[in-house]
Amino acid sequence: MGIRVECYAGYRGEQEPRAFHLGERRIEVKAILDRWLAPDHRYFKVQGDDGNTYILRHDEASGEWEMTMYSARGL
Repeated sequence: MGIRVECYAGYRGEQEPRAFHLGERRIEVKAILDRWLAPDHRYFKVQGDDGNTYILRHDEASGEWEMTMYSARGL
């Protein structure tokens, strides 16, 4: 699922998600729980301000973001 992501570029210039939009809904990233690299993508496991957990994938070549996993609070 394609999403729109608001990012912060740290001191090394690497982007981290700060908030993302699912349709009209804005979800603030309360915590980055994990992050890892794949050959063409960067992944972030994040805790949203809605209490849910999401995995966001950033395609470094195209600059596109996708949500690859969603887990509702309590599941």
